[in-house]
Amino acid sequence: MKPSEIKKLLIDSLSTDNDPAEAARQLQDAGLSYDFSREFSARVTDKLFSASSAVIRHVEFVRSMNYAFSRIALTGAAAIVLLLISIFIMEGSFSLNSILGLSDSIDESIICLLTGN
Repeated sequence: MKPSEIKKLLIDSLSTDNDPAEAARQLQDAGLSYDFSREFSARVTDKLFSASSAVIRHVEFVRSMNYAFSRIALTGAAAIVLLLISIFIMEGSFSLNSILGLSDSIDESIICLLTGN
């Protein structure tokens, strides 16, 4: 039997109109058998649910998260350093008012706005 005929039989077996037992019988008549050893299902479930693969996946996940965190942390630290340098250049000091972007004239205007004087 040609591979195209086998493919047609397999596709026809998926339709709801055809009997699956009839399709299996036709495939067996064509010389195809899908018999697995007795330990096949046990070996498949052991591979799927083995603890070693779960541990390896967890280790890979932690490693990739550490790598991503270090990349983000280094970028954030560089941004903070650049911000502090720009504040120092603009204001000439690292006081709380300079970090918040306030100067003496702004303090007075805020007090005037709050008190109404």
